[in-house]
Amino acid sequence: MRPVLIVIDMQNGFCHPQGSFGRMGFDIGAYRIAIPAVQTLLAYFRGRELPVYFTKAIREASGIDCLDHVHTILPESRRERIQKVPLCIRGTWDAEIIEELTPLASEYVVEKRRDSAFQDTELELWLRALRVDTLVFCGIDTYICVESTLRDAFNRGYDVILAEDAVASTRPDLHRSTLEGIRNAFGLVKTVEELTAFLDRHLAPAVPAPAARG
Repeated sequence: MRPVLIVIDMQNGFCHPQGSFGRMGFDIGAYRIAIPAVQTLLAYFRGRELPVYFTKAIREASGIDCLDHVHTILPESRRERIQKVPLCIRGTWDAEIIEELTPLASEYVVEKRRDSAFQDTELELWLRALRVDTLVFCGIDTYICVESTLRDAFNRGYDVILAEDAVASTRPDLHRSTLEGIRNAFGLVKTVEELTAFLDRHLAPAVPAPAARG
């Protein structure tokens, strides 16, 4: 097994008390609770020199890439009123990964404009370069961006593992539904403690990661 850790959208805009998501009225408590588990998983991968990729959900300040400009049928909870509350605008503090999880210079950050980190990004090219076969997922939101990326990974032929205590959602019911759906149809769902023990038993010899750009 040659795994890579995918940390989904742990950004100031979603996870920091002063971020735009909180200012929009969303309860980010569940996101905050997941941070220590993500930190533990991140430390495990770094300690074994295994590759780590972060994703960032971004928007342009003009709003040209907002969902509202594409869809006429869109749930109210997903409308992007970017002029009222700018959310994760590219190049701003809001869009950056939270300080508790700051990426290392050797780690890659995938900027995405849709739910799946595979949609119109470099992610799959980078994964092929590393010759990884297993993607381990943590981050937010469980039933939106985490699930969308995990499903795309599965359908591209990767084995997938979800760290159940290192993912979170503002919707506990849909969070639980995603965990059950992945467990039944796509891959493994394990706590961070179970997951790290599992990886220790199955790791293949490491493949050096290419140096980060810049």
